[in-house]
Amino acid sequence: MQTISLKLPDDLLADLEREANARRVSKSSIVRESLKIALRKKPPTGKLSCYDRARDLAGIIKGLPRDLAENSDYMEGFGE
Repeated sequence: MQTISLKLPDDLLADLEREANARRVSKSSIVRESLKIALRKKPPTGKLSCYDRARDLAGIIKGLPRDLAENSDYMEGFGE
C-alpha cells in the first residue's frame, strides 16, 4: 500500500479524529473507506446529470412551499 499526504481544514480533521476514536480504527482506514464510497458513486453512464452536479443544493432554501416542484398552481403566469 502506498502512502499519500493531504491537507485538511481543522474542523474536518477534528471530525475525522472523533470518528476514528468512536469506531476505534485508524484515521487512514476511515479516509480509505470514504474515498471508496465517494469514487464509486458515479451514475451508470459515467456522465453526471444536472441533479448530480447540484444535489447538495436541493432543498437548502427555507420557507418555500413543500410542493413547489409538483404543484402547477405555482407556475401560473410564469413566462408571460
